[in-house]
This record gives sequence, structure tokens and C-alpha cells, in this order.
Amino acid sequence: MKGWYIENGPESDVVISSRVRLARNFKDFPFPFRMRNEDGEEVQKKAKEIIVEKENDIGKFEFIDMQKLTPLKRQMLVEKHLISSELADSQMRSGVILSSDEKVSIMINEEDHLRIQCLFPGMQLENAWNLCNDIDRLFEQNIDFAFEENLGYLTSCPTNIGTGIRASAMLHLPALTMTGYIKGALEVCSKLGITVRGMYGENSEAMGNMFQVSNQVTLGQTEEEIITNIKNIANQIISQERMLRKELHKQNPFRFEDKIFRSLGILSNARILSSEESFKLLSDVRLGVDMGIITNIDINTLNEIFISIQPANLQYLVGKQLLAAERDIKRAELIRNKLQ
Repeated sequence: MKGWYIENGPESDVVISSRVRLARNFKDFPFPFRMRNEDGEEVQKKAKEIIVEKENDIGKFEFIDMQKLTPLKRQMLVEKHLISSELADSQMRSGVILSSDEKVSIMINEEDHLRIQCLFPGMQLENAWNLCNDIDRLFEQNIDFAFEENLGYLTSCPTNIGTGIRASAMLHLPALTMTGYIKGALEVCSKLGITVRGMYGENSEAMGNMFQVSNQVTLGQTEEEIITNIKNIANQIISQERMLRKELHKQNPFRFEDKIFRSLGILSNARILSSEESFKLLSDVRLGVDMGIITNIDINTLNEIFISIQPANLQYLVGKQLLAAERDIKRAELIRNKLQ
């Protein structure tokens, strides 16, 4: 399996991943919601010519036509955070350009002509931004974007107008959740103009105690200011999470460790596991690994399990479509094998 999630990153005891996404539109084409099929095809063609077909110093890229993918393969890309569910469900001419290591995904004709996304393990917002910026420059050397001097980059959604940037960090916050302090942290974030969502972004739940922290607006700040702001707020949450982990362990070490090893025991032996139960148990085990309580499992293995047990990726690995009850059996089997 390839992807950002099988690499180690800074602050990985709390930070799962860092993501920067740029929204861009080509100047001489209608926005996607007003496009005809031929416009969509032309946008795809130009994006492919610039990134896939021409040699560049950034890396090798592959174009995937969404219309040629089965619903299962589309959902696999959603589960790996490479495309949005909106693109997966789209009926228009759309596609995605992926780098060979899957750190870069460029959605074509989603809400905007381009959604350039760079995803890194751990706290690496600056690296994600630098790579996004390089790709953005490559496009701008070859085509004009929709841009207005007083507003900045023009986008389909008003909240993206300006820099068009969304910076986010995916955080694992079991201690904040266990103590109930997560509610206060979310309220503070909201007052500071920060959005907190579940692992799949807008309207999604925080499965496995994973929360995505991102900026709300892109107008009136530079890209660097937005990156710095998200990083500073994330660092405050990280400090609080680490402090609470130590406090919980100190208060009752046997109960704390029992919860962790009990979850590991279930994952190592269960014959039936739903997605929801698996994520909850994996969160406990991850906490144990991060705190050095569990020493024979590494974070990358847990990250790989987390992706592999989701419905579409699980069915792809098994090689056939499964009913929900069959998935629960295969999920438990996969986890047992990975943890051996």
C-alpha cells in the first residue's frame, strides 16, 4: 500500500496529517456549475497537458477519469482522502490527477476547475503549502486563472474567494474527548474563526476521536498568515491533549492501561467488527502506542489498518463486493492478521 499514511511525520503522537488545498478556476471558462460537457473536457485536457504530459521538476503524475471508475474505486479514493464525496458523486466531466506517492491530488471540475491538495503525515503544514505553491506556479506559467485585483482568486463558493487556500490538520484527541474538554476547545476554535470537523470534512462525524481543524475564510489574510494561524491553534490543542493524557494516566494507571489493552485484546481476537467499533478500539490502541504503553505496534501499521478497513478499500482488498455483515467478518480478519 502506498500513501502519506505509511510515513512518519513530526508530532505524529497527536497530528495524523497536514493538508493544504487551493481552489482555482481558469479565466476563460464558465465555473463548473455552469459548464457544458465540452467545457469540462477542455478543462481536463488543459490540466493534463500542464501537469501530466509535460516534464516538470515536481514529480510524476497520473490522470484518472472519474467517468471510467466504478463506484467502488471512486469511494476508495474518498476513503483515502484523495477526492471529495462530491467529486465521487459527480455526473459531469471530471477527474483527478495523482502524484505517484499520493501526497498530491488535483481534483478537476469539482466545485471549482481545480482543487490542488497536498497531504503530508504529521505536522507539516509549511511543506504542504510549499508543494501546493509550486504546483500552483506551474499552472500559472501555462494558463490564466480567474483573478480580480481587489478580491483575489475567484471561486464558486464565496468563502474561498481571496487566497483560495484551506489549511487543515487532522488531530487525534482521545484525552480531550474522554474528559469532556473537547466541547470547550471546539467553542474556542469557533470564536477564533476556525472550523472543526470530522475526518471526512464538512458534515462528517469525528470517528475514532479524529478532528480536522481548518480556517473558515480565505479573504483578508495571506497564505502564510493562514498557515501560521492554523499551526498556532493546532499546537495549543496538541499541548492540552498531551497534558490530559499524562494526567489521566497518572490518576489511575491500571484503569487507563486496562482500557488500552482491553481494546487491543478485542482487535486481536474478535471475529466480527463494525467500522464504528473498529475506529473506537483503534483510537485506544493508538493512544497506547503514542504513550509508549504498547511497544510492539507502530503508528504506520495503525494508519494502514485505518484505511484498509473502510468499506470500499476492504472490498477491493478482498476482491469482491460484500454485504455489511460479510464486511464486518472480513474487517475483523484483516485486523487480526495485521496485528499478529
